[in-house]
Amino acid sequence: MAGGLPCGPHKLKGVNGTWLTCARDGRLCVHSYAADAGAVVCRVERAPGGPWTDPRTVGGDQRVHPALALARSAERYTHLVTWRPTTPGESGLVHSTHFQPHLSALDWTPIGHPNKKGDRTGDPAVAVDAQGRAHVFVRNLGGGVSMRAQLEKGGWGPWRDLKGKGVRGRLAAVAGESGLIVLHAATAEGLLRWRQEEAGEPPVLDDKPLPAAVRPDSPHALATSSEEVTLFYVDEDGGLYAWRGDADPVRVLDAAGPGQLTAIRSRLDGVDCTLLAQRAASGRLAFAAYPTQTESAGAWWAESGDPLPADTRIALTEDGQGRVVAGALVPGAPDRMLLTRRNAEPGLALEAWRQVF
Repeated sequence: MAGGLPCGPHKLKGVNGTWLTCARDGRLCVHSYAADAGAVVCRVERAPGGPWTDPRTVGGDQRVHPALALARSAERYTHLVTWRPTTPGESGLVHSTHFQPHLSALDWTPIGHPNKKGDRTGDPAVAVDAQGRAHVFVRNLGGGVSMRAQLEKGGWGPWRDLKGKGVRGRLAAVAGESGLIVLHAATAEGLLRWRQEEAGEPPVLDDKPLPAAVRPDSPHALATSSEEVTLFYVDEDGGLYAWRGDADPVRVLDAAGPGQLTAIRSRLDGVDCTLLAQRAASGRLAFAAYPTQTESAGAWWAESGDPLPADTRIALTEDGQGRVVAGALVPGAPDRMLLTRRNAEPGLALEAWRQVF
């Protein structure tokens, strides 16, 4: 990628949905659903760059469904949300907080159902505001989105119907650098966006959707400036777009393949950059980078590693030294994870992949 472009100061923010994170002490941590246990489990490095612990169950002994949403607070606390079975044919959402990955997480706390009762309505999303309050979003039975948020003095506020209709696929929620939350969702007609106008208030739906033929599981949101959140998505023609503010979406490049998209911000050679990752059509993992909010600079994919199965999940984060880390989690019994870090060469040059568990 090109270097030497001007950029402003940047502080890495927690990214909604990333299952690979870095703890305060520099150790990497993974939260994932373990099908054989019917539970969310956590693994953590015993020391930065060292071997990993065995999986530990998160949230107590309750069995949960395979739908996990995660978000980090500014203090690097991880908030987790998933569904659990309640009575036959019905489920409810539960929430836990993991303050430090080498310690036990809080037990799952029930937060209910957007329609009071019923089965799962869609995969949840979660974002954490500047006050450390988790905001949980999920599609409701009417096809819109409902939200429930933690209260400043503890407990949870009521379920709120945020409106919208025809929502499908992945919800993309993130807190901007201001701490205000932005939510995106795809429909058959385009993209819906909700923006929080004041801390503690429910996000408000834009007057009009953005017309776009969006692959429903492709949206990924990232805070890219002090005021703006950028949504990345792939359209049905295979173009990867960036959309923020009131501007029109910008085509960044062609999607690498059908895999789920992820993104972070990091400094590469002194430049504030946005890094994109996706499983390519070849099965290998593909990476691209460009100066943040400067899509006109251009970006291109570079593939890395061996081909991996279609259900492989990928994540990007930074380690305790500020180096980009990429993880590939291959579901199985047990799961296996491959890891790579950025090396000392210029640009986005990665070390050889290695299996860490």
